[in-house]
Amino acid sequence: MMYETGEESYAAHERRLALVHRVIVPDKDYPKEYVILVTDRRSIFIPQRKTRSSFVLRGEMRYGTALVTDVEPRTLEDYEQTSLEWLAADASNIAIPHDAVISLFMTKGEPKFRLRDFFVWLTMRRQGHKFHVYDFEMNYRDNANLETRIRFYMVPLGVYFKTRRQTQTRETILREYAMDALQIFQKVLPNRIISS
Repeated sequence: MMYETGEESYAAHERRLALVHRVIVPDKDYPKEYVILVTDRRSIFIPQRKTRSSFVLRGEMRYGTALVTDVEPRTLEDYEQTSLEWLAADASNIAIPHDAVISLFMTKGEPKFRLRDFFVWLTMRRQGHKFHVYDFEMNYRDNANLETRIRFYMVPLGVYFKTRRQTQTRETILREYAMDALQIFQKVLPNRIISS
């Protein structure tokens, strides 16, 4: 009985700190959308239901922008009543303890356009906006103590992007979204962020 009490008290003291509303993890078959619930002890990648085709998600990873604006962002309150232990144990989620993280890199790249991207490229050019796509690479040790890597692209939801587009450039919105996430990770991984 004492062991259970100790385990419960461990879970009870874990604090939910922030929620990264949307990242896309590349996959050869179908890119996956996640929210990241960040606590003071771990980051839990929670998959979101499929709302777009693989083609659209790959485009969003290239442009750094949600092309569809109908999805409402999740909030920390959406996960308040859900046990962190249950979320970590759910096989569809990816739970990464912060003490298992080896490094976190943030990079920014300019998308390489292909012929089918011509109209998107032309629109961006006409608007006079350069933009960069930000992605993170997190290296960590898994349960078997093997070094593992997860790469995720910072692609804000259309709702986030649309409201800011009235007063900010595309480049500024994408940079701020990535920098907000970087600041969250700096709080929980202060000595493991290699580049930004």
